[in-house]
Amino acid sequence: MGILYLVPTPIGNLEDITLRALRILREVSLIAAEDTRTTRVLLQHYDITTPLTSYHEHNKLTKLDALFTALETGDVALVSDAGTPGISDPGYELVRAALAQGVKIVPLPGANAVTTALVASGLPTDSFIYLGFLPRKVNTLTALLDSLVEETRTLVAYESPNRLADSLALVLERLGDRPVCVAREVSKFYEEFQRGACSAVLTYYQENPPRGEITLIIAGATETPGTTWDAERVNAALNARLADGDSLSRAAKAVAAESGWSRRDVYALGVRD
Repeated sequence: MGILYLVPTPIGNLEDITLRALRILREVSLIAAEDTRTTRVLLQHYDITTPLTSYHEHNKLTKLDALFTALETGDVALVSDAGTPGISDPGYELVRAALAQGVKIVPLPGANAVTTALVASGLPTDSFIYLGFLPRKVNTLTALLDSLVEETRTLVAYESPNRLADSLALVLERLGDRPVCVAREVSKFYEEFQRGACSAVLTYYQENPPRGEITLIIAGATETPGTTWDAERVNAALNARLADGDSLSRAAKAVAAESGWSRRDVYALGVRD
């Protein structure tokens, strides 16, 4: 039985690939690619002629037998469109199936948009949460953000450029005016980092609609809030969330994280009203 190699590919600049990755792509019998057109550009750039087959979200079940047949006689390399395979793509399902079949898995280190954007964001890197692609539905995204109100670790997510401004507006509404960083087109010609308070970054992208690949980094909740809000401000924020349809419990949790008040005291304020 052959080896299944997990080979990271560049997230933009074609030079961002390791010598070992290039050697493996030349030596394996087959390369399973998320999009063969994208991978073919990379292979042609490095004069690699290894046969290609597609493996993506829409054929991941029907292609398993063919990949395991290939593994019976040789090694296979799995690649995604960009970055490390298995992160927010069906690669992890192939890995699980291969492990169940007793196939040896060899992962190669390499490019990844999450860590690349995070280390340049200026936000804490000692502990973070990767959220994957943000939900498209407003209600689902709102619920996700509300569940993270008290999370102190840095938050990292992928987002569509078409939804970025709307998502930043929800971050501002549900998590407060925290520091954020939008990393756009990382490692590509139009690479851009916008860092600052969420309100400022939101204004920038409302005035300058973005294009390309987006990684959004959001500061975690402050463990020791600075200035504590007065009762009038807390009451106004609480009533605004209740008017938006939040339950008192959820609204109190969110306002407490922003205001420096305890959740119990905010809840009590809502009960009195």
